[in-house]
Amino acid sequence: MRTRLRRFVVTAVALLTATTALPAAAAERPRDRHEHPSHGGLSAVIRYTEYGIPHIVAKDYANLGFGTGWAQAADQVCTLADGFVTVRGERSRHFGADAASDPSLSSATTNLSSDLYFRGVREAGTVERLLAEPAPRGPGRDVKELMRGFAAGYNAWLEQNRITDPACRGAAWVRPVTALDVAARGFALSVLGGQGRAVDGITSAQPPAAAAGTVSSRAPDAEATARAARELFAANGADMGSNAVAFSGATTANGRGLLLGNPHYPWQGGRRFWQSQQTIPGRLDVAGGSLLGSATVSIGHNAHVAWSHTVATGVTLNLHQLTLDPADPTVYLVDGRRERMTKRSVTVAVDNGAPVTQTQWWTRYGPVVTSLGASLPLPWTATTAYALNDPNAANLRASDTALGFSRARGTDDVLDALRRTQGLPWVNTIAADARGRTLFTQSQVLPRITDELAQDCSTPLGKVTYPSSGLAVLDGSRGECALGRDRDAVQPGIFGPARMPTLKDAPYAENSNDSAWLANADRPLTGYERVFGTVGTQRSMRTRGAIEDVAAMARRGGLTVRDLQKQQFADRVPAGDLVAADAAKSCAALPGGTAKGSDGRVVDVRSACDVLASWDRTASTGSRGALLFDRFWRKVTAAVPAAQLWRVPFSAADPVGTPHTLNTDAPGFATALADAVAELRAAGIALDAPLGEHQFVVRGGTRIPVGGGTESLGVWNKIEPVWNPARGGYTEVTTGSSYIQAVGWDGSGCPVARTLLTYSQSSNPYSPHHADQTRLFSEGRWVTSRFCERDVLSSPALRVVRVRER
Repeated sequence: MRTRLRRFVVTAVALLTATTALPAAAAERPRDRHEHPSHGGLSAVIRYTEYGIPHIVAKDYANLGFGTGWAQAADQVCTLADGFVTVRGERSRHFGADAASDPSLSSATTNLSSDLYFRGVREAGTVERLLAEPAPRGPGRDVKELMRGFAAGYNAWLEQNRITDPACRGAAWVRPVTALDVAARGFALSVLGGQGRAVDGITSAQPPAAAAGTVSSRAPDAEATARAARELFAANGADMGSNAVAFSGATTANGRGLLLGNPHYPWQGGRRFWQSQQTIPGRLDVAGGSLLGSATVSIGHNAHVAWSHTVATGVTLNLHQLTLDPADPTVYLVDGRRERMTKRSVTVAVDNGAPVTQTQWWTRYGPVVTSLGASLPLPWTATTAYALNDPNAANLRASDTALGFSRARGTDDVLDALRRTQGLPWVNTIAADARGRTLFTQSQVLPRITDELAQDCSTPLGKVTYPSSGLAVLDGSRGECALGRDRDAVQPGIFGPARMPTLKDAPYAENSNDSAWLANADRPLTGYERVFGTVGTQRSMRTRGAIEDVAAMARRGGLTVRDLQKQQFADRVPAGDLVAADAAKSCAALPGGTAKGSDGRVVDVRSACDVLASWDRTASTGSRGALLFDRFWRKVTAAVPAAQLWRVPFSAADPVGTPHTLNTDAPGFATALADAVAELRAAGIALDAPLGEHQFVVRGGTRIPVGGGTESLGVWNKIEPVWNPARGGYTEVTTGSSYIQAVGWDGSGCPVARTLLTYSQSSNPYSPHHADQTRLFSEGRWVTSRFCERDVLSSPALRVVRVRER
C-alpha cells in the first residue's frame, strides 16, 4: 500500500510540474536581474487548497526551500521584508533612528538601538561563524539547503510579481535577500530570550567617566532587581505563551494518541505563524505552522506524530559580575589577571542625518550590559560591570530540530531529534503519536547553572535573584565559576539532554507556560535545577484551569479529535468559576447597592450584581456578563495585593485547587466593582452586553467578534485584546491563540487533523486570505487538514502553480 501511494505521489508531482501557470493574483513585472543565491534552476510545485494553504512539493531541500520562500513572500512579503531590514541593521536608514523599532525580533526601543545591535552582529561575522560550524554544533546540510532555497524563492517572487500590499508597495527597503539574511533572522529568534532582551542595555553600555566625582558607585537594589527579574522571565506574560496537551492511547477511543496545540503568539509582525505542507516524495511529508522567515515547520504533524511548543520557564541567560581594574573600567580581573574588554565600533546609517557610530564592549562572557529593560538597571561603575552570557548566541540549530521533528515516526524520534540537535532556545515540546505514546520535555538551550554553582559562585546580588527568579549573577572574577560542560551537550556551557525535565507516556502531558512540575498532576516532575523553573509554587490561573480540564478529559476517556475541538472553544473562565458567585453575593450586600469608585464618586452597582450572578462563566462571543467580569477582574487584581486576594492561600499539597475564595473584604474589591461599572456605562456599553459585540477585530471594515480572554482570567483560548472604549470596547488583538491544531489518527495512514490559523495566512488587506480563517475562529469552526495526496487533489479550491527561477 505504501509503495502504491508513493508511486501515486511521484506520478502526481510529475504531472503537476508540467503546469506553468502563475497565481491569478500575481502580475508579472520585469525588474533588474540580481544574482540568484541558488545560482539558478530551482523550482517547486505549489498546490493551493481552501483558505490559501499551500502544499509545496519539490525534489530536494533546496527546491523545497525555494517553494517555501516563494509562497511565504506571496502572503507576507511586507512583514518578511521589514524583518530583513531589521536583521541587516538598516531600520534607521529607512524609518528614522528615533522611531519605535520592530518588536518581533528584539526588545530594542528605537530603530537606532536595534541597528547598532544587528549591525554589530553582522560586522562581527557571528552568523557566518555559526553556519561554518560542523553539525551537530552548527546547522546541517539539509537546513543550509533550505535556507539557500528560501532566499532564492523569496527573490524570485519579488522579481516576478507586483506588490499590492500598501504596507510596502513601492518601498525601496523591499530588496532581494541572501541565505545569510535568512540565517540572521533565525539567529534573532534564537536570542530573543537572551541578548534580544537586552539590546538597549548592550548598545548603550559605556564605561563611566574617569574624572573623580562623576562616577556612580551605587549597586543595584537586590530585592527590586529580583522583582523585576521575576516579571521579566515570567513565561506566561502578555507577550507570548501557549497551551498544549498530549493524550495517550489509554485515554482515547481507539488507543492512538491525540494532541491539541494552542500557541499564543503575536497577531501582527514577524512572529506570526504561516501554514503550509512540505513534501519531498519519499523523504519528507509534514504540515503545520512556520514562524515567518523560517523554511521549516515549527509546530505541526506528519503521518505518525504531532507536536506543539509552549514558552518555557527556563531562564535563557545569566550575568557575570565583573570586578574592574580601579585604574581602567574597561579592564576586568579574572583570578587576579587583567583582561581588557574588546571594543567594537559600529556605524549605522541614519535617514536624513550623519551616520551614528557607537562602541560596544565585549568580554570573555559576552557583552557588557547596563540593563535588562527599564525596570532592571545594571550600572557600570568604576569598580563593577555586568556581562551577559547567552548560550543561544552560539545556537543556530533550531531548524535542524524542527526538521528532525518533521521526519519523526513517533515520540521517541522527537526526543532523539532534541538530543541530537539541542536547538530549541526558549520552548517546551509536547508530542503524541499514532502508537498512543505521549511526551513532555523541557529540552531547551540553557546556561549550565547548577544549584551548586549558584550556591558557590553567586554574588550578593545573585544570592537574591537566583532563588527568586532563576537569574544567576555569578562572580566573574573567579575562573572556577565558569559554567563548565556536560558530556552530552553539543556546546560548552549548556545542560546536556540527560538533565532535561522529561515525562514520557503519561495519560496526559500538559503545559500552559508554568514550569515542568505539573506536566501531569499525578506524576509531578522534580529534581531539576532552579534555572529550569520552580517546584511547589503557585501555578497561574490558566495552568490550573487547563489541568482541571485535561485531567477530567483523561479520566473520562474515550477521547477523539472532536473532544480536542470542544476544549479549544469551551472558553471556560476558571477565575469566574472561583470568583463570580462570591463577587455577586458581596455586591448584593453592599449598603444601598452602591460603591465608591477610585475617583470618589458613588456608583449604583445593583444591576451588576445580577449580571455577575447569571453570567455563564465563559468568554464566548455570546456570553453576557463576561465583559463586566473581565473589566472588574483586571481592576481588582491590580488593586489588591496577591497576598490579600484570597481567603484560602496556596498550598503545595493542593496546587490545582488553591488559592481560592475571593477576599471580598479587601479594600479594593468594592472600588474595582464601582470602577468597572462606571467605565462600561461611560462607554455606552450595557453591563450584560454579549462579549462579541465589544470584543472584536476589524477586517475590511467589518467587525469580527472574538471569543477568549486575557491571561488572568485563565481561559484556555487566550487572547490579549486592546481596550479602546471610545471605539466600542476591545478592538484588536495583540497576541493570543494563533496556529491551532487538533490531531489524531484512525489507522488509515492519513492523520485526522483540524487546524486553524486565527489571523489568517496573509497580512495583505487585498488578499482573499486576509481574514477568512479569522472568521472561522470567530465562529468556532475549523479547517479539515488535507494531508494525504488524494485529499489535496480532491480539494474544490485546488489551484496548482509551478514556480521557478528565471
